[in-house]
Amino acid sequence: MTAVPQAPAAPAAETGAAVPVPALTPQEAGKRARAVVEEIERAVVGKPEALRLVMLGVLAGGHVLIEDLPGLGKTLLARSFATTLGLDFRRIQFTPDLLPSDVTGAPFYDRGSGEMVFRPGPLFTQLLLADEINRTPPKTQAALLEAMAEGQVSVDGATRRLPQPFAVIATANPIEYEGTYSLPEAQLDRFLLRVRMGYLSTGLEAAMLRARLDRSVPEPVLEPVSSPAELLAMRAAVERVEVDDDLVEYVVALVDATRRDQQIQVGASPRGGLALIQLARARAMVEGRDYLTPEDVKALAVPALAHRITLKPELWVRQIEADDVLARLVATVPAPQTLPRAAETGADRSPGGAR
Repeated sequence: MTAVPQAPAAPAAETGAAVPVPALTPQEAGKRARAVVEEIERAVVGKPEALRLVMLGVLAGGHVLIEDLPGLGKTLLARSFATTLGLDFRRIQFTPDLLPSDVTGAPFYDRGSGEMVFRPGPLFTQLLLADEINRTPPKTQAALLEAMAEGQVSVDGATRRLPQPFAVIATANPIEYEGTYSLPEAQLDRFLLRVRMGYLSTGLEAAMLRARLDRSVPEPVLEPVSSPAELLAMRAAVERVEVDDDLVEYVVALVDATRRDQQIQVGASPRGGLALIQLARARAMVEGRDYLTPEDVKALAVPALAHRITLKPELWVRQIEADDVLARLVATVPAPQTLPRAAETGADRSPGGAR
Protein backbone atom coordinates (compact mmCIF):
# COMPACT_ATOMS: atom_id res chain seq x y z
CA MET A 1 0.00 0.00 0.00
CA THR A 2 1.25 3.44 -0.92
CA ALA A 3 0.96 6.12 1.72
CA VAL A 4 -0.90 9.31 0.88
CA PRO A 5 1.70 12.08 0.44
CA GLN A 6 1.55 14.80 3.02
CA ALA A 7 0.79 18.27 1.72
CA PRO A 8 3.08 21.08 2.92
CA ALA A 9 2.14 23.12 5.94
CA ALA A 10 0.48 26.47 5.29
CA PRO A 11 1.45 29.76 6.95
CA ALA A 12 -1.25 31.25 9.14
CA ALA A 13 -2.91 34.43 7.86
CA GLU A 14 -1.71 36.68 10.67
CA THR A 15 1.07 35.03 12.64
CA GLY A 16 2.91 33.25 9.84
CA ALA A 17 3.00 30.06 11.94
CA ALA A 18 2.70 26.75 10.11
CA VAL A 19 -0.78 25.26 9.94
CA PRO A 20 -0.93 21.46 9.44
CA VAL A 21 -2.51 20.61 6.10
CA PRO A 22 -4.44 17.32 5.99
CA ALA A 23 -3.82 15.05 3.00
CA LEU A 24 -6.89 14.27 0.89
CA THR A 25 -7.50 11.98 -2.03
CA PRO A 26 -9.14 13.58 -5.10
CA GLN A 27 -12.40 11.81 -4.23
CA GLU A 28 -12.37 13.15 -0.64
CA ALA A 29 -11.46 16.65 -1.82
CA GLY A 30 -14.20 16.57 -4.45
CA LYS A 31 -16.80 15.64 -1.84
CA ARG A 32 -15.77 18.54 0.38
CA ALA A 33 -15.78 20.97 -2.54
CA ARG A 34 -19.34 19.93 -3.39
CA ALA A 35 -20.36 20.59 0.22
CA VAL A 36 -18.95 24.12 -0.06
CA VAL A 37 -20.98 24.83 -3.20
CA GLU A 38 -24.15 23.39 -1.65
CA GLU A 39 -23.81 25.73 1.34
CA ILE A 40 -23.26 28.78 -0.89
CA GLU A 41 -26.36 27.90 -2.94
CA ARG A 42 -28.39 28.86 0.13
CA ALA A 43 -27.36 32.48 -0.47
CA VAL A 44 -26.68 32.68 -4.22
CA VAL A 45 -29.88 31.40 -5.81
CA GLY A 46 -30.20 29.89 -9.26
CA LYS A 47 -26.55 30.14 -10.33
CA PRO A 48 -25.14 26.62 -9.89
CA GLU A 49 -22.88 26.83 -12.96
CA ALA A 50 -21.34 30.15 -11.92
CA LEU A 51 -20.73 28.85 -8.38
CA ARG A 52 -19.18 25.70 -9.78
CA LEU A 53 -16.84 27.66 -12.05
CA VAL A 54 -15.67 29.92 -9.21
CA MET A 55 -15.11 26.84 -7.03
CA LEU A 56 -13.01 25.27 -9.77
CA GLY A 57 -10.93 28.44 -10.08
CA VAL A 58 -10.27 28.51 -6.33
CA LEU A 59 -9.42 24.79 -6.28
CA ALA A 60 -7.02 25.21 -9.21
CA GLY A 61 -5.15 27.88 -7.27
CA GLY A 62 -6.08 30.75 -9.57
CA HIS A 63 -8.01 33.99 -9.68
CA VAL A 64 -11.48 34.62 -11.06
CA LEU A 65 -12.90 37.50 -13.10
CA ILE A 66 -16.69 37.89 -12.88
CA GLU A 67 -17.87 40.08 -15.72
CA ASP A 68 -21.56 40.90 -15.70
CA LEU A 69 -24.25 43.50 -15.12
CA PRO A 70 -24.80 45.24 -11.75
CA GLY A 71 -27.09 43.68 -9.16
CA LEU A 72 -26.63 40.03 -10.13
CA GLY A 73 -24.99 38.93 -6.89
CA LYS A 74 -21.29 39.15 -7.76
CA THR A 75 -20.30 40.67 -4.41
CA LEU A 76 -22.55 38.28 -2.51
CA LEU A 77 -20.93 35.35 -4.32
CA ALA A 78 -17.41 36.40 -3.33
CA ARG A 79 -18.34 37.05 0.30
CA SER A 80 -20.17 33.72 0.49
CA PHE A 81 -17.10 31.84 -0.71
CA ALA A 82 -14.97 33.54 1.94
CA THR A 83 -17.41 32.66 4.71
CA THR A 84 -17.98 29.06 3.66
CA LEU A 85 -14.27 28.36 3.11
CA GLY A 86 -13.35 30.04 6.40
CA LEU A 87 -11.05 32.56 4.70
CA ASP A 88 -10.02 36.02 5.82
CA PHE A 89 -11.86 38.43 3.51
CA ARG A 90 -11.23 41.98 2.35
CA ARG A 91 -12.97 44.12 -0.24
CA ILE A 92 -11.45 46.93 -2.29
CA GLN A 93 -13.85 49.26 -4.07
CA PHE A 94 -11.82 50.32 -7.09
CA THR A 95 -12.28 54.01 -7.97
CA PRO A 96 -10.50 56.39 -10.38
CA ASP A 97 -8.55 58.04 -7.51
CA LEU A 98 -7.33 54.79 -5.92
CA LEU A 99 -3.52 54.61 -5.66
CA PRO A 100 -1.35 51.47 -5.84
CA SER A 101 -0.29 52.04 -2.22
CA ASP A 102 -3.97 51.96 -1.20
CA VAL A 103 -3.98 48.35 -2.41
CA THR A 104 -0.57 47.01 -1.40
CA GLY A 105 0.15 49.15 1.66
CA ALA A 106 2.99 51.60 2.23
CA PRO A 107 5.66 52.54 4.78
CA PHE A 108 4.70 55.14 7.39
CA TYR A 109 6.82 57.10 9.82
CA ASP A 110 6.42 55.84 13.39
CA ARG A 111 6.98 58.72 15.80
CA GLY A 112 7.50 56.38 18.72
CA SER A 113 10.40 54.45 17.22
CA GLY A 114 11.56 57.10 14.76
CA GLU A 115 11.55 54.50 11.98
CA MET A 116 9.59 53.80 8.84
CA VAL A 117 7.09 50.99 9.48
CA PHE A 118 5.24 49.13 6.74
CA ARG A 119 1.47 49.19 7.07
CA PRO A 120 -0.09 46.32 5.04
CA GLY A 121 -2.89 47.19 2.67
CA PRO A 122 -6.10 45.22 2.10
CA LEU A 123 -4.23 42.99 -0.34
CA PHE A 124 -2.85 41.09 2.65
CA THR A 125 -5.76 38.71 3.02
CA GLN A 126 -6.77 35.24 1.85
CA LEU A 127 -9.73 36.13 -0.38
CA LEU A 128 -9.73 39.59 -1.94
CA LEU A 129 -12.76 41.03 -3.71
CA ALA A 130 -11.54 43.56 -6.29
CA ASP A 131 -14.88 45.23 -6.89
CA GLU A 132 -15.36 47.01 -10.24
CA ILE A 133 -11.70 46.60 -11.11
CA ASN A 134 -12.18 48.39 -14.44
CA ARG A 135 -12.99 51.68 -12.68
CA THR A 136 -9.38 52.29 -11.63
CA PRO A 137 -6.47 53.31 -13.90
CA PRO A 138 -4.02 50.70 -15.25
CA LYS A 139 -1.32 51.83 -12.79
CA THR A 140 -3.47 50.75 -9.85
CA GLN A 141 -4.73 47.65 -11.66
CA ALA A 142 -1.09 46.63 -12.12
CA ALA A 143 -0.59 46.71 -8.32
CA LEU A 144 -2.32 43.32 -8.30
CA LEU A 145 -0.07 41.69 -10.91
CA GLU A 146 2.78 40.55 -8.66
CA ALA A 147 0.37 39.40 -5.96
CA MET A 148 -1.71 37.38 -8.43
CA ALA A 149 1.29 35.82 -10.15
CA GLU A 150 3.64 35.14 -7.25
CA GLY A 151 1.68 35.53 -4.00
CA GLN A 152 3.89 38.35 -2.79
CA VAL A 153 4.19 42.14 -2.75
CA SER A 154 7.35 44.20 -3.27
CA VAL A 155 7.19 47.63 -1.64
CA ASP A 156 10.03 50.01 -0.76
CA GLY A 157 12.72 47.47 -1.65
CA ALA A 158 11.29 44.66 0.50
CA THR A 159 9.33 41.60 -0.61
CA ARG A 160 6.52 40.38 1.64
CA ARG A 161 4.66 37.12 1.26
CA LEU A 162 0.88 37.11 1.21
CA PRO A 163 -1.17 34.78 3.42
CA GLN A 164 -1.91 31.37 1.95
CA PRO A 165 -4.22 30.38 0.45
CA PHE A 166 -4.60 33.58 -1.56
CA ALA A 167 -7.20 34.24 -4.26
CA VAL A 168 -8.60 37.28 -6.04
CA ILE A 169 -12.19 37.49 -7.22
CA ALA A 170 -12.55 40.59 -9.39
CA THR A 171 -15.77 42.03 -10.76
CA ALA A 172 -16.15 44.15 -13.88
CA ASN A 173 -19.15 45.95 -15.37
CA PRO A 174 -19.19 45.31 -19.14
CA ILE A 175 -21.75 47.97 -20.12
CA GLU A 176 -20.35 51.18 -18.63
CA TYR A 177 -17.59 52.92 -20.57
CA GLU A 178 -17.42 56.43 -19.09
CA GLY A 179 -14.88 56.55 -16.26
CA THR A 180 -13.70 52.98 -16.83
CA TYR A 181 -10.38 51.52 -17.97
CA SER A 182 -10.17 48.28 -19.89
CA LEU A 183 -8.02 45.66 -18.21
CA PRO A 184 -4.66 45.26 -19.99
CA GLU A 185 -4.12 41.93 -21.73
CA ALA A 186 -1.31 41.11 -19.29
CA GLN A 187 -3.72 41.44 -16.37
CA LEU A 188 -6.54 39.54 -18.09
CA ASP A 189 -4.13 36.67 -18.68
CA ARG A 190 -3.54 36.42 -14.92
CA PHE A 191 -7.15 35.43 -14.32
CA LEU A 192 -7.56 31.68 -14.51
CA LEU A 193 -11.08 32.00 -15.89
CA ARG A 194 -13.86 34.46 -16.60
CA VAL A 195 -17.37 33.86 -15.30
CA ARG A 196 -20.66 35.40 -16.40
CA MET A 197 -23.73 35.01 -14.19
CA GLY A 198 -26.70 36.28 -16.21
CA TYR A 199 -30.25 37.01 -15.11
CA LEU A 200 -32.38 34.60 -13.12
CA SER A 201 -35.41 33.03 -14.75
CA THR A 202 -38.69 34.64 -13.71
CA GLY A 203 -39.58 31.61 -11.59
CA LEU A 204 -36.27 31.63 -9.70
CA GLU A 205 -36.43 35.39 -9.24
CA ALA A 206 -39.90 35.11 -7.71
CA ALA A 207 -38.65 32.34 -5.40
CA MET A 208 -35.69 34.52 -4.37
CA LEU A 209 -38.02 37.42 -3.50
CA ARG A 210 -40.33 35.13 -1.52
CA ALA A 211 -37.38 33.64 0.39
CA ARG A 212 -36.22 37.18 1.29
CA LEU A 213 -39.67 38.04 2.64
CA ASP A 214 -39.90 34.83 4.64
CA ARG A 215 -36.56 35.10 6.44
CA SER A 216 -36.97 38.84 7.35
CA VAL A 217 -33.23 39.53 6.96
CA PRO A 218 -31.32 40.68 3.86
CA GLU A 219 -29.19 37.54 3.44
CA PRO A 220 -29.13 34.01 4.86
CA VAL A 221 -26.42 33.29 7.41
CA LEU A 222 -23.91 30.83 5.97
CA GLU A 223 -21.79 28.45 8.03
CA PRO A 224 -18.10 27.68 7.46
CA VAL A 225 -17.81 24.13 6.10
CA SER A 226 -14.09 24.23 5.34
CA SER A 227 -10.89 25.97 6.44
CA PRO A 228 -7.77 27.52 4.89
CA ALA A 229 -5.75 24.38 5.65
CA GLU A 230 -8.39 22.17 4.06
CA LEU A 231 -8.51 24.36 0.96
CA LEU A 232 -4.75 23.94 0.58
CA ALA A 233 -5.26 20.19 0.92
CA MET A 234 -7.95 20.27 -1.78
CA ARG A 235 -5.55 22.18 -4.04
CA ALA A 236 -2.90 19.56 -3.41
CA ALA A 237 -5.41 16.84 -4.32
CA VAL A 238 -5.93 18.48 -7.73
CA GLU A 239 -2.26 17.74 -8.46
CA ARG A 240 -2.99 14.02 -8.05
CA VAL A 241 -5.55 13.96 -10.87
CA GLU A 242 -3.82 12.12 -13.71
CA VAL A 243 -3.74 13.40 -17.29
CA ASP A 244 -3.00 11.09 -20.23
CA ASP A 245 -0.78 12.25 -23.08
CA ASP A 246 -3.60 12.35 -25.63
CA LEU A 247 -5.46 14.86 -23.45
CA VAL A 248 -2.35 17.03 -23.16
CA GLU A 249 -2.18 17.00 -26.96
CA TYR A 250 -5.88 17.90 -27.12
CA VAL A 251 -5.36 20.96 -24.90
CA VAL A 252 -2.41 22.04 -27.04
CA ALA A 253 -4.52 21.59 -30.19
CA LEU A 254 -7.28 23.82 -28.77
CA VAL A 255 -4.81 26.55 -27.79
CA ASP A 256 -3.08 26.31 -31.17
CA ALA A 257 -6.43 26.61 -32.95
CA THR A 258 -6.93 30.03 -31.32
CA ARG A 259 -3.66 31.18 -32.92
CA ARG A 260 -4.59 29.99 -36.40
CA ASP A 261 -8.25 30.97 -36.61
CA GLN A 262 -9.09 33.67 -39.18
CA GLN A 263 -11.38 35.53 -36.78
CA ILE A 264 -8.78 35.83 -33.99
CA GLN A 265 -6.11 38.52 -34.06
CA VAL A 266 -4.15 37.32 -31.01
CA GLY A 267 -4.51 33.76 -29.78
CA ALA A 268 -4.22 32.28 -26.29
CA SER A 269 -0.84 32.19 -24.57
CA PRO A 270 0.83 29.04 -23.14
CA ARG A 271 -0.52 30.20 -19.78
CA GLY A 272 -3.96 29.61 -21.23
CA GLY A 273 -3.15 25.95 -21.81
CA LEU A 274 -1.89 25.61 -18.24
CA ALA A 275 -5.05 27.24 -16.93
CA LEU A 276 -7.30 24.99 -19.01
CA ILE A 277 -5.65 21.77 -17.89
CA GLN A 278 -5.66 22.78 -14.20
CA LEU A 279 -9.32 23.78 -14.31
CA ALA A 280 -10.18 20.52 -16.07
CA ARG A 281 -8.34 18.56 -13.37
CA ALA A 282 -10.32 20.43 -10.70
CA ARG A 283 -13.56 19.58 -12.53
CA ALA A 284 -12.62 15.90 -12.67
CA MET A 285 -11.97 15.97 -8.93
CA VAL A 286 -15.31 17.61 -8.15
CA GLU A 287 -16.95 14.94 -10.31
CA GLY A 288 -15.36 12.30 -8.05
CA ARG A 289 -12.62 11.14 -10.45
CA ASP A 290 -8.83 11.14 -10.25
CA TYR A 291 -8.35 11.11 -14.03
CA LEU A 292 -9.16 13.56 -16.82
CA THR A 293 -11.60 13.05 -19.70
CA PRO A 294 -12.17 15.10 -22.90
CA GLU A 295 -15.48 16.33 -21.45
CA ASP A 296 -13.59 18.04 -18.62
CA VAL A 297 -11.53 19.97 -21.13
CA LYS A 298 -14.50 20.86 -23.34
CA ALA A 299 -16.53 22.16 -20.39
CA LEU A 300 -13.80 24.61 -19.34
CA ALA A 301 -12.39 25.72 -22.71
CA VAL A 302 -14.59 28.82 -23.07
CA PRO A 303 -14.27 30.13 -19.46
CA ALA A 304 -10.50 29.48 -19.47
CA LEU A 305 -9.59 30.84 -22.92
CA ALA A 306 -12.19 33.34 -24.17
CA HIS A 307 -10.79 36.28 -22.19
CA ARG A 308 -7.26 35.51 -23.41
CA ILE A 309 -7.91 36.03 -27.12
CA THR A 310 -8.33 39.22 -29.15
CA LEU A 311 -10.80 39.16 -32.01
CA LYS A 312 -10.30 41.08 -35.22
CA PRO A 313 -11.88 44.56 -35.07
CA GLU A 314 -14.52 43.94 -37.73
CA LEU A 315 -16.16 41.25 -35.57
CA TRP A 316 -17.26 43.91 -33.08
CA VAL A 317 -19.55 45.39 -35.75
CA ARG A 318 -20.98 41.93 -36.45
CA GLN A 319 -21.56 41.44 -32.69
CA ILE A 320 -19.51 38.23 -32.58
CA GLU A 321 -18.02 37.55 -29.15
CA ALA A 322 -14.98 35.60 -28.10
CA ASP A 323 -17.20 33.04 -26.37
CA ASP A 324 -18.88 32.25 -29.70
CA VAL A 325 -15.56 31.80 -31.50
CA LEU A 326 -14.20 29.52 -28.74
CA ALA A 327 -17.37 27.43 -28.74
CA ARG A 328 -16.96 26.93 -32.49
CA LEU A 329 -13.34 25.83 -32.06
CA VAL A 330 -14.28 23.37 -29.33
CA ALA A 331 -16.88 21.87 -31.67
CA THR A 332 -14.43 21.54 -34.56
CA VAL A 333 -11.13 20.46 -32.96
CA PRO A 334 -11.15 16.63 -32.79
CA ALA A 335 -11.21 15.25 -29.24
CA PRO A 336 -9.44 12.03 -28.20
CA GLN A 337 -11.60 8.94 -28.63
CA THR A 338 -9.70 6.67 -26.26
CA LEU A 339 -10.78 6.35 -22.65
CA PRO A 340 -8.32 7.11 -19.83
CA ARG A 341 -6.53 4.03 -18.58
CA ALA A 342 -8.38 4.04 -15.26
CA ALA A 343 -11.75 4.06 -17.01
CA GLU A 344 -10.66 1.19 -19.27
CA THR A 345 -9.40 -1.04 -16.46
CA GLY A 346 -11.78 0.03 -13.69
CA ALA A 347 -8.80 -0.13 -11.31
CA ASP A 348 -8.81 1.57 -7.96
CA ARG A 349 -6.52 4.57 -8.46
CA SER A 350 -6.70 5.91 -4.95
CA PRO A 351 -3.28 6.34 -3.31
CA GLY A 352 -3.74 3.12 -1.33
CA GLY A 353 -5.38 1.13 -4.12
CA ALA A 354 -4.07 -1.24 -6.71
CA ARG A 355 -2.59 0.02 -9.98
